[in-house]
Amino acid sequence: MRRGWLLPLGAALLAALLADVLGRAAGWGALGPADGRTRSVALTFDDGPSGRTPALLAVLARHGAPATFFVTAPAAARWPDHLRALREAGHGLEAHGRWHTHALRLPPWREWAQVKWHPRAAEPGPHLYRPPYGGHSPFTRLLARLARRQVALWDVEGRDWTPAPAADLAARTLARVRPGSVLLLHDGPAVTPELLEALLAGLRERGLTPVLLRDLPPRRIGWREGLRRVGTSYGG
Repeated sequence: MRRGWLLPLGAALLAALLADVLGRAAGWGALGPADGRTRSVALTFDDGPSGRTPALLAVLARHGAPATFFVTAPAAARWPDHLRALREAGHGLEAHGRWHTHALRLPPWREWAQVKWHPRAAEPGPHLYRPPYGGHSPFTRLLARLARRQVALWDVEGRDWTPAPAADLAARTLARVRPGSVLLLHDGPAVTPELLEALLAGLRERGLTPVLLRDLPPRRIGWREGLRRVGTSYGG
């Protein structure tokens, strides 16, 4: 009797582990950074819109920098004016899920609703989807394909969810940026506008130009880059 429970449980845990390693950490097959022959980078923001969105818009406007915002359904419903302001300013709008919930906490039918929601669902694609936390279940990629969504990840994280000062976060982030990078920031933390200001100045000093993610353009993450990503995901 005990063995009958252990085998399915072990298989489920193994599938969840593989989904995290292959889907999130390695990112194989998802959209990621460009090939490095460009002098552009893509600024992306998760979790918004929020009460912090106007401050981010002001910084981006001062620098003439476009960005791509991965928004959630609850935030879009709460801040429709900010969502409209993002669109009117020419920034990219993509999906971060119907709920800000890790894929492993959703049964398949709810993850389908999670993946299928998009702020531009009625408009022509492509439509990008960034899973909350980058998290994958064993079904995430299949559901994204069925919903005609392209999973989009990143290679550099600003870590603006930590208590570190903006200057320290900017220095660490800029040390990892390379031509073609996709930077992950968040729409919400108090430190992010100041961090964004420092990042934009640092990118300009390095001769790197922010563009919309779709204009980078991102490329599919291959197995070699995926192996490098695993090391930074769990050890960096």
